[in-house]
Amino acid sequence: MAPAGDPVATGLVASLSRPGGNLTGLSAGSAELTGKSLELIREVIPSAQRIAVLANEADPFSVPFLAQIEQGVGKLGMEIVPVMTRPPAPLEPAFETMSSKKADALMVQGSLQNKELFDLAIKHRLPSFSSNQQVARSGGLMTYSGSVAELHREAARFIDKILNGRKPADLPVQMATMYTLVINLKTAQALGLSISPVLLARADEVIE
Repeated sequence: MAPAGDPVATGLVASLSRPGGNLTGLSAGSAELTGKSLELIREVIPSAQRIAVLANEADPFSVPFLAQIEQGVGKLGMEIVPVMTRPPAPLEPAFETMSSKKADALMVQGSLQNKELFDLAIKHRLPSFSSNQQVARSGGLMTYSGSVAELHREAARFIDKILNGRKPADLPVQMATMYTLVINLKTAQALGLSISPVLLARADEVIE
């Protein structure tokens, strides 16, 4: 796994410390990333109250993903508007639902990413956030995620151990330790949003 969102909740491993089967690797620390993404929404759009959540019905991670966001919004005094989709279904109806329910921002599950999605987010004036950094590079507004470079380096170490005789069941799942904030300024400008210099200074990557 390089990485999995929540390998315990989705049944891939028995526990992080003792995977117990033929799978091991890395977890993205999805609950922590979800909380950070919600904090970024509050920082960028202080008035945001209703958060649309676009989840991939075909992805087993959608269940813990929605549960983590539901838990996180309660702490920030927000509410969520869950919207399910199943690629390659048309996305316009999903965005019409978000608009009709007056969503202020959009959280996108990491396994959903294509240009049409983010073009529609701009069309419907929905700033989009995710814990998959590829989302910002595809046209989303902002992502906070585990460092892909670090995750791939660590995945190679797992492969080396297994090829040298270690059993996956005995190798604890590792959490990301380095995180990356990516901001797409082109998307911010298209949405008419001003990103503070303080937040831009914190970013690891700014797309202009």
